[in-house]
Amino acid sequence: MTDRRDLTMPELALAGPIGVISDTHGLLRPESLAMLEGCGLILHLGDVGARDEDAGILERLAELAPVHAVRGNIDTAAWAERLPHTQDLRVNGWRLHLVHDIADLAPDVSCDAVLHGHSHKPRNQWQGQRLLFNPGAAGKRRFRLPITMGQLWADERGLRGAILHLPLPVARPGRGQATPG
Repeated sequence: MTDRRDLTMPELALAGPIGVISDTHGLLRPESLAMLEGCGLILHLGDVGARDEDAGILERLAELAPVHAVRGNIDTAAWAERLPHTQDLRVNGWRLHLVHDIADLAPDVSCDAVLHGHSHKPRNQWQGQRLLFNPGAAGKRRFRLPITMGQLWADERGLRGAILHLPLPVARPGRGQATPG
């Protein structure tokens, strides 16, 4: 019997990687944009930003590839009301479930991968027959967690993910400042 969810699930055919980003919190780094170049689809897993102008993050991402996004707990501006709390997609036959906080995952969801954010902690882990993938946070640094995002491949070779660490510029002392020893 076919899952009713499958009847309305967008089905996408894709040749290249899927860019996965989360927890930008109003900051879209140029390094993130560079790593998303060449992706055929971009998924934003919530916490885009709380300000009105943060809608521009999704618009900028859409200049690179089609974007699907879910709403995070800080996405409180009026523009974010259009974002669903969860979303199901089928990419090259692989069923992906998008949710911001994995604690909100419904137990009956049928999928091959759960893509989530919220914790800012990167995760690329198989649990039984399901991939749990959190790209980490690509926005403002939180605690001592790395600044990361991810890429997924969903094709005839399987479902695979990679966590990408963003190369951040090293702060250099300004003119006239002493260099720490």
